[in-house]
Amino acid sequence: MGLRQHKKNQTVSEISSGPFQKFDNLDGDHPWMTQMPEGYVAYRVRELGIGNISYFNFALAKEMGLIPETQPHLMTRELKEKVIKTFSIQIINEYDELNQKKINPNSIKPKKFMASRYLQLQHFNKQGKTSGDGRGIWNGIVKHHGKTWDVSSRGTGVTCLAPGAVEANRPLKTGDGKFGYGCGLAEIDELYGASIMAEIMHLQGIQTERVLCIIDLGNNYGIGVRAAQNLLRPAHLFMYLKQNRLSELKKSVEYFIQRQIQNGKWNAKFSQTNQYETLVERMSDSFARFTAQLDIDYIFAWLDWDGDNVLMDAGIIDYGSVRQFGARHDQYRYDDVERFSTNLNEQRLKAKLMVQVFAQMSDYLKTGKRKQLKDFAKHPAVQKFNEHFAFHRAHRLLYRMGFNEVQRNNIIKEKGLFDRFDREFSYFEKAKVSGTVQKVADGVNHPALFNLRIFLKTFPGHLLDSGFDSEPIPEKIFFKSILSSFAKSKDMKIRPKHQAHIKNLQFLYKLLILASAGKQKPEKILTGISERAVQLNREDRITGNALIQIVNEIMEQVQKGMPSTDVQKIIDQLIYTQIGMPEVSLSSSYQKGLRIVPRQNLYQKILNLVQEHKDDI
Repeated sequence: MGLRQHKKNQTVSEISSGPFQKFDNLDGDHPWMTQMPEGYVAYRVRELGIGNISYFNFALAKEMGLIPETQPHLMTRELKEKVIKTFSIQIINEYDELNQKKINPNSIKPKKFMASRYLQLQHFNKQGKTSGDGRGIWNGIVKHHGKTWDVSSRGTGVTCLAPGAVEANRPLKTGDGKFGYGCGLAEIDELYGASIMAEIMHLQGIQTERVLCIIDLGNNYGIGVRAAQNLLRPAHLFMYLKQNRLSELKKSVEYFIQRQIQNGKWNAKFSQTNQYETLVERMSDSFARFTAQLDIDYIFAWLDWDGDNVLMDAGIIDYGSVRQFGARHDQYRYDDVERFSTNLNEQRLKAKLMVQVFAQMSDYLKTGKRKQLKDFAKHPAVQKFNEHFAFHRAHRLLYRMGFNEVQRNNIIKEKGLFDRFDREFSYFEKAKVSGTVQKVADGVNHPALFNLRIFLKTFPGHLLDSGFDSEPIPEKIFFKSILSSFAKSKDMKIRPKHQAHIKNLQFLYKLLILASAGKQKPEKILTGISERAVQLNREDRITGNALIQIVNEIMEQVQKGMPSTDVQKIIDQLIYTQIGMPEVSLSSSYQKGLRIVPRQNLYQKILNLVQEHKDDI
């Protein structure tokens, strides 16, 4: 019996009962619609009833309570039908309404879904009057174990908030690619990439949206479903600030604060009298921590003052331009046709500017008068941002080196020690190959000369094997070991300046070990540091270019007939290899034990691509 026929024979009660009934909550109803009736455009939605589920995040679905904890990580017929019914949908947009598109009335969902409004710099209007979800809608919320999850879908049709629709100044037909960002669809390779990278970020302890599932609609297009405990962006709130809409701004801020309290992110005693100032202080620390993680982990996520490409609680959203680098390629910029992105070094500055906007917003909420942004450059929370950033950056780098929390604190107590080490470390980390900035596939870059992750991974093991008091690694051997694959022949010759820095770097590293050990002997802690360092600086790190090649290989095999069950297993295996990062708290929903990976030749090719691009952008 086909899927369509089976659905016809099912009654409403059968669809709405059973172990997957929580999917029924995702009916378009969302509390933002009640709280902020001005904050969205409502669309009727129709069920497509088609598609293959090429990826389903079983671990996330269990965390959200969408499927039982006892559910095997297998796509059963019943689960597939529920997922297709819930997420294989498309909006009935303005073009459809004007042209009176023939739609089966039985396929239309009872409730309307929202495309939310928010600020976006790529729109001509810089106040958010025309911008927001251009190809996505919010499915609703799910509550489980005291947590509220937002769920939204992209690739569900072009809305009037899409840049292309605004440029055309008329309703666009879904699938029409004549105007940039006006198609309304999502390419399946983009969705595969997001599913892999978002979960890897989550496993590294980085705040992020996560991909719940991907529905392959054919013709290289699909629907991607994202989830997080709060999918709001700063841009959702900044829009009202820029439009001088005080009442709406107060309601949106209140909504965010209450969600954070309900989810246990913030204390229920959040001060009512000073809540706006407290909000700015928390944003200062949260965004400093977030950008410090990005900085140390070499993660490019295009940040700007509008607060569009970032979550309100400081996390990654929209993986279209997010990249994980193998080395510090801090001159890489993404080319977005009309403008270039920020680079890795500038992310901190943009985050600080975002905190300045929060300070402006807080003052507006308290006084009812919007002052100029420049007036808040010396706001206490803005000025403290650099202090927060330096603190979190130091802890993140020491964490990457393998030091646990107690050891990190011991090092930080030694005044000036970390800064001395950091200066030497940064000398190598920021060095570039000879030449200038060059074009790459999606932007420009000036490649890193060294890959310091090699040093972080191997040096504690060297001290463990050779003895803490052993002679330093010879400068020439050390130099060659950390050269990136981008080094040119003229870059491969060690110079006296390199020799001095290499000698000092090793010396200062040993001082860090001594400081971290406290009253213990360094030999007692080296094994633990070495094991953590190997895990945290592993060679199978998936860089942006590696991910593109991996997805291309998967796509090629899908076109040759590879079933979606194999796609699921390959993506799962890529993700699950990243489980086990120190100090990262994960749910118990991830599968344990060995997994059988189909198509070993394909998977080996994927691993080879990871290795080939390990130094890449």
